[in-house]
Amino acid sequence: MRERGSTGVVGVLVAGLLAAGCSSGGGGTGPSGTPVGAAAARPTGVGARFLGVGECSSFGTTSFTEVPCAGERAAARVVARYDGAAAGGPPCPATTDFVLHISAQDMSFDEDGDGRIPRGYACMRNLQPPHPGDPGGGGGPRTIVGDCVYGTGGGQVRETACDGSGKRKPQYKVVRAVDTRANCPASTALYVQLGGARPVGCADRV
Repeated sequence: MRERGSTGVVGVLVAGLLAAGCSSGGGGTGPSGTPVGAAAARPTGVGARFLGVGECSSFGTTSFTEVPCAGERAAARVVARYDGAAAGGPPCPATTDFVLHISAQDMSFDEDGDGRIPRGYACMRNLQPPHPGDPGGGGGPRTIVGDCVYGTGGGQVRETACDGSGKRKPQYKVVRAVDTRANCPASTALYVQLGGARPVGCADRV
């Protein structure tokens, strides 16, 4: 069975964080936390849609391809898939481990026969641990209740593993999600922007 891939960048969409009203910094990384390059284009031929929900990808430092989930090269499964740019698009599920950004390209073969794979993004979940998107895991495209962050200076913060296994020790932990800051407990030391129906995270010092 042929594999397929798409020109694009494998990246983690770092959630916006607010520390006393300031936004956090962030960058594109793979599930291991290391930057990766552009993916090489490959012929299609696994699923009806390139990296559709439930399909799997390989993972490498220079390219990714769609592969059979039962194959030895399968590394992660698509849990949600959207067309268009990730910025401003629907958010990935809370426990997504990383995001694959798929650039639009013309190909000889594609899922609907029109010779084109549209720009989009796939929300991925590793087939095996670790799962950085889990609460306290130290990564993933979204900050959720149970995650920890540390200050980077200038009022900015970044996510890190709650168990201290990351390069930086945790300083705050998100303990609650609410609709406004006024609904956070009086003990809240940091407000974190989560997005969604309850966009404010109430974080305590750890």
